[in-house]
Amino acid sequence: MNDISFLPAGDSAITVEFSREISEETNAKIKYLSSSAALNSKSGIISCVPTFRSVTVYYDPAVISGKKLQKKIEKIMKRYSPSSGGEKRVFHIPVCYESEFAPDLEDVCAHTGLSREQVIGIHSGTEYLIYMLGFLPGFPYLGGMDKRIETPRLDSPRTLIPAGAVGIGGAQTGIYPLASPGGWRLIGQTPVKPYDPNRAEAILYKAGDYIKFEPISREEYDRISALVESGKYQVLITGGTE
Repeated sequence: MNDISFLPAGDSAITVEFSREISEETNAKIKYLSSSAALNSKSGIISCVPTFRSVTVYYDPAVISGKKLQKKIEKIMKRYSPSSGGEKRVFHIPVCYESEFAPDLEDVCAHTGLSREQVIGIHSGTEYLIYMLGFLPGFPYLGGMDKRIETPRLDSPRTLIPAGAVGIGGAQTGIYPLASPGGWRLIGQTPVKPYDPNRAEAILYKAGDYIKFEPISREEYDRISALVESGKYQVLITGGTE
C-alpha cells in the first residue's frame, strides 16, 4: 500500500491519492475503489468523488471513524489487480463538424497544418478515457487526444458557448454540457445532452467510461436532435471487459 496516500479533508472526508501522475493505470485504481460494492455498501459512506489522481470519500463521522474507513479502503485495494477493471463502456457521441458548429476548426487546421478532413478523422478516431468530471455537470476531462491536433486555447475566452459544443483546449478535448463561458476551440456540436436533470441519471456517463465521437451530417444532427427532445434517442454504448 506504499503507493497510496491518505489525506484528511476536514472532519468528514478522506482523499485517497494513488499517484502524482495522470495515467490510465491510476484511473483504473480510482474506478475500482469508487465502484467498489464493499465500500459503497458500508454504513456511513456518503459519496465518492473521483479526480485525475485521487478519490475523495465523504463519510458520516457519527457512523464510521476516519481511521476505520482508511483500514476499509486499504483492505479493498489489497484485492485490486490490473485485471480488476471490470466492464468497459464506450459512449458513441454523434458530432456534427460542419462550419456552423465549428467556428474554430479552421484555426485548428492552421495551427496543426492539417486539413479539415484530417482533423475530423483524427479527432473522431479515438476512444477517449473520461478521467474525471468537473467545471460543469457532465463536463468530461478526456485523455488520449492525438498530439497532432493539440491547439492552444483562445487568447480571449467566449462569454457564451452553446450546450453540446465540442472543443479542443491544449492537449485535451471535451463537451460543454451546458451553455457557459469558455476558452476552448470549438470544432463541432453534438445534439446529445451530456447533462439532463429530467433523466433518471442526469449525467450521461461516469469517470472511467470512454467517449468515441461519431461524425454526422447536418441532416442527421437535426434528426437526432428531434429524437433527443422527444426523449426517444438512446446513445449507443458498446464495451466489454477491460
